[in-house]
Amino acid sequence: MSGRYPRESWATRSEIFSSHGMAATSQPLATQAALRVLRSGGSAVDAAIAANAVLCVVEPTGAGLGGDLFAMLWDPNEKAITGLNASGGAPTAGTRSWFEGKGHERIPDQGPLSISVPGAVGGWFALHEKHGRLPMSEVLATAVSLAEEGFPVSEVIAEEWAREGERLAEQPGFAATFLPSGRAPRKGERFRNPALARLLGQIGENGEQVFYQGPVARSMAETVQQAGGLLAEQDLAGYKAQWVEPVSVDFQGKTVWQLPPNGQGLVAAQMLKLLEPWDLKSAGFGSPDHVHLLVEAKKLAFADRARFYADPDFERVPVQGLLDEAYLNERRTLIDPTKAARSVSAGEPRLDAGDTVYLTVADESGMMVSLIQSNYMGMGSGVVPVGLGFSLQNRGALFSLQPGHPNVIAPGKRPFHTIMPGFVTRDGEPWLSFGVMGGAMQPQGQVQILLNLLVFGMNLQAAGDAPRIRHDGSAGPTGKTAPEDGGVVNLEPGFPEGTAEALSDRGHQVRVGQGHFGGYQAIAYNPVDRLWRGASEYRKDGQASGY
Repeated sequence: MSGRYPRESWATRSEIFSSHGMAATSQPLATQAALRVLRSGGSAVDAAIAANAVLCVVEPTGAGLGGDLFAMLWDPNEKAITGLNASGGAPTAGTRSWFEGKGHERIPDQGPLSISVPGAVGGWFALHEKHGRLPMSEVLATAVSLAEEGFPVSEVIAEEWAREGERLAEQPGFAATFLPSGRAPRKGERFRNPALARLLGQIGENGEQVFYQGPVARSMAETVQQAGGLLAEQDLAGYKAQWVEPVSVDFQGKTVWQLPPNGQGLVAAQMLKLLEPWDLKSAGFGSPDHVHLLVEAKKLAFADRARFYADPDFERVPVQGLLDEAYLNERRTLIDPTKAARSVSAGEPRLDAGDTVYLTVADESGMMVSLIQSNYMGMGSGVVPVGLGFSLQNRGALFSLQPGHPNVIAPGKRPFHTIMPGFVTRDGEPWLSFGVMGGAMQPQGQVQILLNLLVFGMNLQAAGDAPRIRHDGSAGPTGKTAPEDGGVVNLEPGFPEGTAEALSDRGHQVRVGQGHFGGYQAIAYNPVDRLWRGASEYRKDGQASGY
């Protein structure tokens, strides 16, 4: 990961190095909170929870107590990776027949009907129970202080807050909490959230039951039901996050780890394996071949995503079949190196028995945490329970109402999820903890980061700052069919002159400079010099720092 790629003039800063610990998050106050916890003797898990809690305060446009959480963790004692799925299910009353009876053809993108059970707080306590060292009250102290005293809103977050304010201003409780003086806070303006400070303090002192039972759960349920939604107290009571076993694929001498569905991590794994036989290094970064092959691999993986990804407690998800070498070889034959596919269908694998925040933390023991948390769309449903200071997520909007679809809504079923932490090992040891935010951009972005590092030879910072590709138009998780026009290839500025024209000649629709290209943080470890390396890209307000 050292060395300089000859065209990495886009790198905005140097990699960060440290000897003891490292944190990389999407907002500097969260990074500083994580380092404060590490210096106080906390574990990487303690620091990750502290950072996530601060992001719930300072970046409500991507994180919140009303959202879900996924994480992967390297345990240096066990020398193994474990995964955590802290996503919640549909309300008990959430059935396809209920929505159809009310005349809905799809679940709304915002408002009370888009709400599923929030799992993030349960995720914090699941992580802390196994790997925490400090009391939770101490872990959450910085978040409590920032919410109570206020903080200056940073630039990128201010822009997103203004957009979310326009989208969600009419939702119950939203304007009163998040639009002081009738508008979103501007860059540099101080914002206070005393209701959230009180709640975080109560959670720190008394545990997760404060959130899922009693007055807080009652406020959530009553607010949602009064607005016409379905969430009930019994849906919240007893929620527990689920420990899961990550899946892996080998690529370029490394092992890439992802969480299984109901998330979309398998997309990145499939894309990498579909691309592996092609000599992208000789083609060069940003070449027509590089972009074309990446987009075509994405179309195939997303077709499988739309057909098979769902809650494995409700559907048979062919995880191993989707990664089977024979199946991938068969799918790879569908890629024409000279022509864009207009539409693709899911394969037949063998069955076996976004807006978001991402953060990663490493401590002196060698523990590494890769954690991603989200309300789904920006500030989620926009429904703010009375007296609590946070917006509930709208992740339920990703359920399908199509009969027989694997992602069709059902009571207690977890919806399809776009958030996906990333992790890479080398020879059985940790090498990279990383993530890319942004809905459907996440697997595309992760694959591009890994290609930049492992194929094109960029360093950790340049790999994130390099211009990105985003293909839009493949089949989504709610049962919509893939378009017949092949979708749109969005290119960030900075690709070589002639690439866009060459892609057009191959049949792609190309746009330059438009679209959401995600946000990236990463920590890498080099066992030779025993140093942590950190990176945080320019598309967010983030910071990587160590000590």
